[in-house]
Amino acid sequence: MRTLVMKFGGTSVGSAAHIREVASIVRSREGSRCVVLVSAMAGITNTLFEMAEAARSHDLDRAIRLLGKIEQSHLEASHELDIATPDIIGKIREIIENLRRRIHGIDLLGEFSLRVMDEIAAAGERLSSLLVSEYIKCPLLDARKVIRTDNHFGNAHPKLPVIKRNAALYLEPLLESSDIIVTQGYIGSDDADDTTTLGRGGSDYSAGLLALALQADEIEIWTDVEGIMTADPRIVPSARTVDILSYEEAVELASYGAKVLHPATVRPALEAGIPVTIRSTFAPYGKFSTISPGESSGRPCVAIAMRRQVMIISIIQESMTDQAGFLAKLFDIFGRLGVSVDLVSTSEICVSVSLDKRLLFEDLLKNLEELGQVSVADNRAVIAIVGDLLRKTPEVLRTTFIAMDGIPIDLISMGANGINLSLIVQEADAERAIRGLHTAFFEGGSR
Repeated sequence: MRTLVMKFGGTSVGSAAHIREVASIVRSREGSRCVVLVSAMAGITNTLFEMAEAARSHDLDRAIRLLGKIEQSHLEASHELDIATPDIIGKIREIIENLRRRIHGIDLLGEFSLRVMDEIAAAGERLSSLLVSEYIKCPLLDARKVIRTDNHFGNAHPKLPVIKRNAALYLEPLLESSDIIVTQGYIGSDDADDTTTLGRGGSDYSAGLLALALQADEIEIWTDVEGIMTADPRIVPSARTVDILSYEEAVELASYGAKVLHPATVRPALEAGIPVTIRSTFAPYGKFSTISPGESSGRPCVAIAMRRQVMIISIIQESMTDQAGFLAKLFDIFGRLGVSVDLVSTSEICVSVSLDKRLLFEDLLKNLEELGQVSVADNRAVIAIVGDLLRKTPEVLRTTFIAMDGIPIDLISMGANGINLSLIVQEADAERAIRGLHTAFFEGGSR
């Protein structure tokens, strides 16, 4: 019997009607063993963070109102799904009361730890999974029993050997008695049994980890779009679904802003040779994308992705060419301060790097100024042109520069793997650049 790991995102479980659709999709996989991971209902995780921040700011009334909204949305969904039994209502209220105690404690202290925030954030998945499992009428497994992590709260790292052992101990026996199991994405626990989270978007990661532990036949990622698109359809209405692409292409697209898939998802799947499909909950029989071991799009450009809120930092040192170890000193600063660098460009006297503007620290600039003159270009966006045959197709550069005519390019970089050509432009020009590139590669005869 095939084993499927099916992950449903927040929009997929965002209402009673959507949960009914999820149940229909899961039941359509009759003949397979299905491990169903769910995210929190759409907007709930953000509300939980807002609630905790309100409590920390001693705005307890606002925190209580936000908690009331969370409780109401889940109670209403349970009634609409006709599962509002005393047992289910009691379980919802138990989670809510625990949150209430937490926010009172935060208000009293005026601060809270990442450990406490992880416990609060996990409530969204615990509530949604309760509704989904009860509506499908199948066992509910607490993911914290299986997904063991370190105690790096807020962005915990999984312990794969322990996860495999726990899957055999807790998950496999359930699958012997029921073909459908519901559990949570995003959350886990450390060795002290404290709740941890895998970082925002970590539900996809959870799916990859469980698929690896179970040696599943396929991972299905269910979201609100029909697979990975050739560009963001909100920017390019003519964008279309990519039928098949390689793991490497998927990772590059996810890393550069394609939000359909979490970059870490494909890593455990790659180790186990497990294909990943990305499908739409709202068009279950529509188009979808497949990321499969050994496959390739066979295109110079399979899709174009964009990430906003980027900045470029340039360090000018006229005697740089005579300084052995200059780059080592430069990157030692980034390493010591925990700042991740994206793209790098060097000349005889200047090194430019791009990074997420939200990671900029005063300490970083002070340290860099010890090496040379520092300048910062803010309000930038990075655009990634991704394709397995990119490097092997010389006309890609010509097509790119023709499409970018009239749009200033601050930095250009060919990825070391040869499948990613990245451009940094002013954020105000980014959408026009995306549309021009999409027309050139997908609508203007270039293939």
